[in-house]
Amino acid sequence: MTSSDTLTVGADTFVSADDLARRTIRRTDYVSCNTAFIDCRMPGSETKENYSIIGSGVTQNPDQVINLEEPHGFNIGAAAMPTGVNNNLHLHFTAEVFLNFRGDWRLRWGVDGEHELDFHEGAIVTVPTWIFRGFTNIGADNGWLFTALGFDNTGGIIWGPSIVRGAREHGLYLRADNQLIDTQAGGVVDADTDLIAPMSDDEVSKLRRWTPEQMRSRIVAPDDLLWSQHPFLCSELPGGRAQFAQVVGYGMTEDRDQVPPVHYPHNFNLGWLRADTGEGLLTHRHQSSQALIVYRGRWRVTLNHLGTRTSVEIGPDDTLSVPAGAWRRFEVISDEPGQIAVVNGGDGRVHLEWADEVRDMAREKDWAQDAAGYVAPWAVVRTSVLDD
Repeated sequence: MTSSDTLTVGADTFVSADDLARRTIRRTDYVSCNTAFIDCRMPGSETKENYSIIGSGVTQNPDQVINLEEPHGFNIGAAAMPTGVNNNLHLHFTAEVFLNFRGDWRLRWGVDGEHELDFHEGAIVTVPTWIFRGFTNIGADNGWLFTALGFDNTGGIIWGPSIVRGAREHGLYLRADNQLIDTQAGGVVDADTDLIAPMSDDEVSKLRRWTPEQMRSRIVAPDDLLWSQHPFLCSELPGGRAQFAQVVGYGMTEDRDQVPPVHYPHNFNLGWLRADTGEGLLTHRHQSSQALIVYRGRWRVTLNHLGTRTSVEIGPDDTLSVPAGAWRRFEVISDEPGQIAVVNGGDGRVHLEWADEVRDMAREKDWAQDAAGYVAPWAVVRTSVLDD
């Protein structure tokens, strides 16, 4: 194998230093595209920036830079917009989730964008599929949204009929394969070009409808989070005292009483992990692809186990991809507490496997995993796991 390869041997996935560097995507590595979509020249939308960090997302520009193209079962991207700038009405076929890292935003949805709700920094918003949605930066400063999109192939997006027609007035067209043709940049549209037509009024009238009350249940603000104090086997061990809050799906919690605020299938699950200086998650692994997005603090992430360890430090707005099966440990190394968004592939629970030394130390504290993978008193479950 080459130095940049990830090697899987049985259940073990070894990540080389070079491959860890490839999977570490710094904020300074992100490359914006200002012509990612057909509305990029429409008044009020000219200055928005689109980023494809893991996977291509829903960009319609074949020249979009993608930081990491490896399939994860989901896509991670970002949108940056100055105050007052709009993202126009469009619909998605797979999940679209906004992680608001900076700014005040207004979500609009419905056939004509007739419904509105505002969301603020720290909120995570998951928008239903097959509805028109758009968003506006209503804050005083530049805003930054990370995005998580379901599946490797998202199917692209469909724009509102007025947007499709309005974009053509600015020289922008969409081919049937969802790729952008920019006639101002030399692109050609002729009689043989197969273009996406605006949705008909009949098709639009059949789209699903969501009330403001229903949509509010899919905006998970910081005050809505329920943090588990004992979400993992290592929660009472030095260096392992992280807290976890679910947002989408059951995810990787080992607290049997945690229930996520959003249950709908996304093909990924998402939650917040936070810890004080020197704390985090001790050595564990699981069989789901994973992306970490740093919201607060600086973290050290160590991959592999025993003599093969390799580490990286990541800070605010950095993204790290961790492959399925790799041993990993997370630790806050900044003076202030840290918080990261954790995205794991798949709709089911993520079952954690802990390093032997973690399991041994946890049992000394009278903690173990029960047969379902939840944290339980060792004194109660020991007879069921003595032969593990």
